[in-house]
Amino acid sequence: MDLITMNILESTMVSICREMGITLMKTSYSTIFNEALDFTCGLANAEGEMIAVADYCPSQIGGMPLLVQSCLKEIDMDDLAPGDVILHNDPYRGGLHTPEHTFFKPIFVDAELVGWAVAIGHIAEVGGMAPGGFCGEATDIFQEGIRIPPVKLKTKGKDNRDIWKLLLANVRTPRTNYGDLRALIAAVDLGEQQMRGVFEKYGKERVRQNVSDLLLYSERRMRAELEAIPDGIYTFVDHIESDGIDADRTYDVHVAVHKMGQDIVVDYTGSSPQASGPINATLGVSTSAAYNAILHMTDPSIPRNSGCFRPIRIVAPGGTIVNVDFPAPEVGGNTETHPRIVGAILGAMADAVPNRVMAAEGATHCNFVFGGVDADSGEYFACYDLEAVGWGGRAFADGNDAVDSINGNCRITPVEVYETRFPWRVEKLAFNQDSGGAGEYRGGVGYSKQMLCLNESITVSQMTDRHRFAPWGLNGGGEGGLGATLVQKAGTSGWKTMCDAYGKASSSRYSNVRIVRGDRVTLTSPGGGGYGDPAKRAPQALQDDVLDGYVSAEAARELYGYKEEA
Repeated sequence: MDLITMNILESTMVSICREMGITLMKTSYSTIFNEALDFTCGLANAEGEMIAVADYCPSQIGGMPLLVQSCLKEIDMDDLAPGDVILHNDPYRGGLHTPEHTFFKPIFVDAELVGWAVAIGHIAEVGGMAPGGFCGEATDIFQEGIRIPPVKLKTKGKDNRDIWKLLLANVRTPRTNYGDLRALIAAVDLGEQQMRGVFEKYGKERVRQNVSDLLLYSERRMRAELEAIPDGIYTFVDHIESDGIDADRTYDVHVAVHKMGQDIVVDYTGSSPQASGPINATLGVSTSAAYNAILHMTDPSIPRNSGCFRPIRIVAPGGTIVNVDFPAPEVGGNTETHPRIVGAILGAMADAVPNRVMAAEGATHCNFVFGGVDADSGEYFACYDLEAVGWGGRAFADGNDAVDSINGNCRITPVEVYETRFPWRVEKLAFNQDSGGAGEYRGGVGYSKQMLCLNESITVSQMTDRHRFAPWGLNGGGEGGLGATLVQKAGTSGWKTMCDAYGKASSSRYSNVRIVRGDRVTLTSPGGGGYGDPAKRAPQALQDDVLDGYVSAEAARELYGYKEEA
């Protein structure tokens, strides 16, 4: 290997992917892009192998290899031309969930296909039975928004106007969607242009050879990491609360990690049959979750590409919650089931690599989506709002406070932007005391966001979790705090769950609730589980927690055995 050229090329390609993301952020219309950064940009070779990606959304990073190669099976390669842009969002064609739209642009040099520029982004409004796409009560895929097989949105650089008309006629916010789709196109345009420059600088054969070497280099480094993990079969089971349809039924995620030499197999056999409601994961999601977990346990300096995934294999029986069969709903699988799978894999590996795992995190994005007609402008608005959670404690440190769930790497929308763009007033945004699980290393805390409705009405839906099953601790650590969604109707003083206020089957998964002017909604995100015996927590660390308000004096006495000095 020419390690110098290979490293220069790898750094260049990752920089291109970052520039693609910056372009997408700067030119998009929706807060989910320009504030939350819910997207990922990457590059693939002509065969569809991911060769570079920027550090954006982990679920999309892990999902990109299967997604790209699945789509290439449907594309007529003989019909490709420079300037083509292909769009796809179908979860049953290798995708993750309906809101995530993937754009592919072929890269040609001297009339030869040499690679692909790829951008995946979460479109905030995709049609379906609920504004914002996250219908917590969907019972089939057709209720979750428009599905798009691989189609050319642009041919030889020119818009396919009929496809544009079809896309924009099936959503509530065509102007915003148009801007976001154009931003995704701008990202792949930039990636294609920059990569053509790389090929022209180094020559096709030299780039191909170095990319091949880079994939092999990543594979070898991942195999070396895996070889250091003790061989064995490691198991864990975690639970998901109701699917939004059957309030009393819970679902199990079974994980058996088979570690053998330089290879690892993640087997989901024994997981619950697929749900009636939208918590199912596609094969792309369960594959991505396995990649995500293993990347968290291994050297972060290994280049992220298809090579590092070669030693990892997935067993996901069809018709289960981890590999759903058409036409079941699946929108929550990518946001809620994915982090639960990652957590189960980390829990399984706690004995094998105790210094590389954490206790359970909040494992939800809270996914509060809403829409309505703005009273001032008369224009329809829609928003996909996500919140942060507490992460689990580790063998060497406390869990992170109020960070996006492990598969997201997204930011929350700043209050000032939120109030400017949408008819809500945020009355409170504050950490939740005692929400981090007790332990030698405390779990990270969640927070609460209280909002007042300023519009005549807003239709809200939600897909979240951890309202019933608290994040678990490790090695004697305590559970993290639960999440909640509460409503205070105008003119009343009490707070109610969605079940009590609107007769919904689930407090965490529901659709099309009408919030009116003067109503308040509070979103509470869960905390992370603790790690280790709470009695072993360093006294100074516990004192700081009490002074900072993370832990109450009562919890310090009861959970940690803290004795205040006289």
